[in-house]
Formats: sequence, C-alpha cells, structure tokens
Amino acid sequence: MRKSSAVLGSALFFILAPCLAAALIPWWIGRWQWHAPFFGAPFTRAIGVLFILGGVPGVVDSFRRFALEGLGTPAPIAPPEKLVVRGLYRYVRNPMYVAVIGIILGQALLFGDGRLLLYAALFWLACHAFVVVYEEPTLQRTFGGAYVAFRANVPRWIPRLSPWRGP
Repeated sequence: MRKSSAVLGSALFFILAPCLAAALIPWWIGRWQWHAPFFGAPFTRAIGVLFILGGVPGVVDSFRRFALEGLGTPAPIAPPEKLVVRGLYRYVRNPMYVAVIGIILGQALLFGDGRLLLYAALFWLACHAFVVVYEEPTLQRTFGGAYVAFRANVPRWIPRLSPWRGP
C-alpha cells in the first residue's frame, strides 16, 4: 500500500474506531456530567486528566506508525505490510488499545462516573478477546519469526519499563 493511501485509510479508521470508543460512547454513557469524585478524593480528577493526556498522543502515534512505518492501517481490512515494532510498540504490543482504555479510564476518574469504569473493563475484555482470537494468530501467520520474537519480548498489556531493542 502506498503511504498516501495508508495515511488516508488510517485517518478514516481513526475517526471511526478510537473516536467512537474513546469519545462518542463515553459521552453517550454519561453525557460527561460531573459526579462526586471517587472515594471523595478530588485528586482522582487530576489523575483522570493525566490518563487522557497520556492516551491521546499514544493513539495518534500508533495510527501514525501503522501508516508510515507499517504501510497500512489498524483496520483488519487494510492491515500493515510491515510489522510495527518501534515507538510505543517497543514497550507494549497493543499501545493503541492501552491508550484508548487509558482515555476511557481517565474520563471515568475525571467525571467520577462508575459506569465508565464498567465500560473500560468491557472494552478491555473485547479487545483482549479480539487480540487473542484473531490478531495474534494473524500476525504470526503474516510476519512469522519476527512476530514470534516480538511477542516473546514485549508484553501484551502491561508495558515494559525499558524499550525492547529488537532483533
């Protein structure tokens, strides 16, 4: 896939997937209304803001890397041609999902909305099932040993403290 097509496809999928999952659905659930902070602790709101501010660049960087380095999109219908193992992918295999979950959790903490905590847990469960059932087997078939080495050295959900340097 050409870079221009990959960028356009990634931009379209960005609007469709993470914007829906991390913005539209949380808004629909809670209308971004303020509730009492969790545990009566106002600092939880600040933690929520940090999760959101950390998650947004993580999603954007992942989409950018898929388009420019992987020459594809995160969408299964137009997957990358090259395995993406740089940037945040050196720390965790699924930074895009982790970032979206962080944004959702951030909104839950910011607005004090327990329903968003439940949504984050359900979203993670759906992502986990998709990764285990479809994504990882597909990546192993597509990229073979390179993906096996990546998977053996980079955790699925909890980031490493130091970056993986690769083969």
